[in-house]
Amino acid sequence: MAALLTCETDPLTGKTTLALVSDSELFAASFDQYAQFLNENQVVKTGSNAEMVKRLGENIKNAAQRWYTYIGEPNYLKDYKWEYNLVDDPQINAWCLPGGKIVVYTGILPVTENEDALATVMGHEVAHALLNHGKQRVSVGFLQELGLMAAGLAASLAGADENTQTLFLAALGIGATVGVALPFSRENESEADHYGLILMAIAGYNPEESVPFWGRMAAQGSRTPEFLSTHPDPTTRIKDLRDKSIPEAKRKAAKLHLDPLKKESILKAKKIAAEINNQ
Repeated sequence: MAALLTCETDPLTGKTTLALVSDSELFAASFDQYAQFLNENQVVKTGSNAEMVKRLGENIKNAAQRWYTYIGEPNYLKDYKWEYNLVDDPQINAWCLPGGKIVVYTGILPVTENEDALATVMGHEVAHALLNHGKQRVSVGFLQELGLMAAGLAASLAGADENTQTLFLAALGIGATVGVALPFSRENESEADHYGLILMAIAGYNPEESVPFWGRMAAQGSRTPEFLSTHPDPTTRIKDLRDKSIPEAKRKAAKLHLDPLKKESILKAKKIAAEINNQ
């Protein structure tokens, strides 16, 4: 393999993880796959639900920019090209590709019931992207069976057969077909729960809504979605949310919004977000 074994440290968690592909390559491939997905599926472009998804996406994006500016990484998200779409599909699912490309399926809306609960979902999925869980999985794929070269990933996928493209999407957590299941690990899911709640709280949503939402998800019975394939046990998840994640999300959001020493950083975050929007 031409790629060198490399690692990178995540600014939110401080963890060092495997990174055999650059953001520029991964994002380019993700953007191409996202465009193809939208072309092949029914995008809901109007109506209150579509508007809610886009509004929520903007709020999550701004919260992420504010958070990274707060921790001294104001340019970390500069290559993200945020996009938020509602797709008409009965699956109880949502996902976010590396680089900020988000899809929410209409099938999850009866379970979320309200905007705060949907913020739980979108915060969770964006956290997967921010924490580079997809990049870690693609990197592991290079070492196992995907057979893609780290250099020229986008070009490789552009000419790849359907099976290879499906493997790539599965590595990023977008379902699993062709007999290959690549779910995120329980550690990844717990991280996405925790950091997703912080993100939604910074965006101004109520993290307390995560508890009844995950309860409703667990109660789907025979319709238990792929979304939950390797998620923590519902009882454990709700206990962790109540004991750890919700209190920390509230503390972090309050500190970020109210800390007078960070006022200049928050204003800078808003300025950077505006500049990105105008590109």
